[in-house]
Amino acid sequence: MIVHVVKAAISDLTVTAIVNPTNSFGIMDHGLARQLREQGGQEIEDEARALAPIAVGAAVVTGGHRLWAKQVIHTPMLEEPASRGPVKIGVENVRRAARAALLAASRLQLDVLAIPAIGIGPGGVEPNEAARAIVDEIRAHKQPFPQVIYLADPKDEMIWAFEEALRASNG
Repeated sequence: MIVHVVKAAISDLTVTAIVNPTNSFGIMDHGLARQLREQGGQEIEDEARALAPIAVGAAVVTGGHRLWAKQVIHTPMLEEPASRGPVKIGVENVRRAARAALLAASRLQLDVLAIPAIGIGPGGVEPNEAARAIVDEIRAHKQPFPQVIYLADPKDEMIWAFEEALRASNG
């Protein structure tokens, strides 16, 4: 498996599938989920909500519709939709979400996957903790798919965190 770190909006990447950190109801009204719905179409949320509830630690896959990605892997980090203010999801939920996304990609034989920062910002997980959790799950994933993973974020702080986590996992 090849892992790249790229400074970009995940919705702009030409990949087979992208990961959408979400809630158990599949409601796409905050952050990256909202951006994906706005760019890819309401159909993405409609499909995710039709498959809800989605347990934390599980994932569902919908079409990408108007996104470059053919599919979206929705993996909840929290049960309820985000409320106002910090949610504090915890790093274990980041691990569970990343693991569920990787298993879904493997099950559907999706070859190129893009994973964003999961759980940072309102989720309350520090970027370096989130990056380590995601990279740990990638390193533990011993399946043939996905073959290529892009760790993507538009912010320098998360790019540095992803790069440091990858360096630490190789040493």
